[in-house]
Amino acid sequence: MAEVEIGRGKSGRRAYAFDEIGIVPSRRTRDPEEVSVAWQIDAYRFEMPLVVAPMDSVVSPATAIAVGKLGGLAVLDLEGLWTRYENPESLLAEIASLDEVRATRRLQEVYGEPIKEELIGRRIQEVRDAGVTVAARLSPQRTAQYHKTVIDAGVDLFVIRGTTVSAEHVSGRAEPLNLKQFIYDLDVPVIVGGCATYTAALHLMRTGAAGVLVGFGGGSGHTTRTVLGVAVPMASAVADVAAARRDYLDESGGRYVHVIADGGMTNSGDIAKAFACGSDAVMVGSPFARSTEAPGRGYHWGSEAHHGEVPRGARVNLGSIGSMEQILYGPSHVADGSMNLIGALRRAMATAGYSDLKEFQRVQVVVAPH
Repeated sequence: MAEVEIGRGKSGRRAYAFDEIGIVPSRRTRDPEEVSVAWQIDAYRFEMPLVVAPMDSVVSPATAIAVGKLGGLAVLDLEGLWTRYENPESLLAEIASLDEVRATRRLQEVYGEPIKEELIGRRIQEVRDAGVTVAARLSPQRTAQYHKTVIDAGVDLFVIRGTTVSAEHVSGRAEPLNLKQFIYDLDVPVIVGGCATYTAALHLMRTGAAGVLVGFGGGSGHTTRTVLGVAVPMASAVADVAAARRDYLDESGGRYVHVIADGGMTNSGDIAKAFACGSDAVMVGSPFARSTEAPGRGYHWGSEAHHGEVPRGARVNLGSIGSMEQILYGPSHVADGSMNLIGALRRAMATAGYSDLKEFQRVQVVVAPH
């Protein structure tokens, strides 16, 4: 891709966000009912390719179970309120009642409570007992400390998710997590990220990860671009990482690593475009924050929002629009792509003439500025 001159001393690639591209229908169309949106990673098969992001505003043990029973996967944040407090319901209600001025400071206070190791095991067990696939997240900084507890509790999919995760973190203060050694030693599939470039993704794939997260997560409640200046538009990021997946498949002699777009998708059109750019699955938060069952009670925030020194997220008020089942499977009573996400994905694939997600990754797209 050609570089664009920003000024005489700096050039950069032109990158595209989801709202700057469009899906092109092919010569063939299909019935939406004949389209498969099933997704399988390692030994785990899901009826839909949506992963609910590990954020306290959307995933509690109860909602993780509900999403699992609806055919999807929800990731529990093991550094959230559910592992810091025996019963955080009153705190979740308080967070929803705060005014904008006090929200960030109070979030920092609430999340200042230490993580309790016995609660990690108990939360995982709670989801496991319901008979659904258990996925749980730790940040790279805490993975070495708590991973044994997580594995012993019986997690199925281990998610290492940070704002930016590299295979070569350099630190003069502490021994960094050796991802390759760590993933090799574990007996469970690991999903790791975020990353946003071909090179970073290739390095993460070489660690043995089963999947990589593309993006910096938490698009709606995220101020990383404002606070750090870090941003990579998602359509280009997903397409770059999909290219890394293809090249790693050749390099490794056939090892397929799943590409999961993470963040920046607020409606069903964005989700369809993520697959069109090469995703195998998507990780979303804000669409589920608007469900009546969401722990955030219509408010949404990520782990960056309560960082002790550099908060890079905001608590946003999204409101509630319907049940989790309606948001996933409809029926929808709004025309903004916030409900019936799976029905809309099926229809997008059917309109473009594709019968499964793997084929749909090959659909033609155009640049169509918003």
